[in-house]
Amino acid sequence: MTQPERVVRVLMVCLGNICRSPTAHAVFQNCIDTAGLGARVEVDSAGTADYHIGSSPDKRSIEMGAQHGYDLSQQRARQVQPEDFDTFDYLLAMDLQNLEDLRSQCPSAHARKLYLMMDFGTSAIKEVPDPYYGGDNGFEKVLKLVEDAADGLIAHISERNLR
Repeated sequence: MTQPERVVRVLMVCLGNICRSPTAHAVFQNCIDTAGLGARVEVDSAGTADYHIGSSPDKRSIEMGAQHGYDLSQQRARQVQPEDFDTFDYLLAMDLQNLEDLRSQCPSAHARKLYLMMDFGTSAIKEVPDPYYGGDNGFEKVLKLVEDAADGLIAHISERNLR
């Protein structure tokens, strides 16, 4: 009898789970689907804070995503839970502060699962900036950064986990 194929689970994390991590979630889901890996890779998103639990992504994130072919409309904000450290293989923070917040909650056995999203990108920029208090150009910058990192992440996961 053959073993079922391993599913790799990825959690995108920002502060409130309404701008950056939902955008990264949608972009990475598109990468998964395009690569035909829907049965092998799963993605979700969450925030380190409880500010927006149950809320839709920011309207500007939804609109920017839609302009580039990504659907964020069905996502709802949630907060990172203790069981996420067991469930997910990769927990990707959008910035250093959220990475530190994850580290403070993470059991030491799972510390190897924590990364910055931009660790997988080609840009010299290492943090995905929070666009919440800025203009539309901030949302476009977030989209472009996570697109770059998502391509690197899918390559990394394929090479390390799906052979």
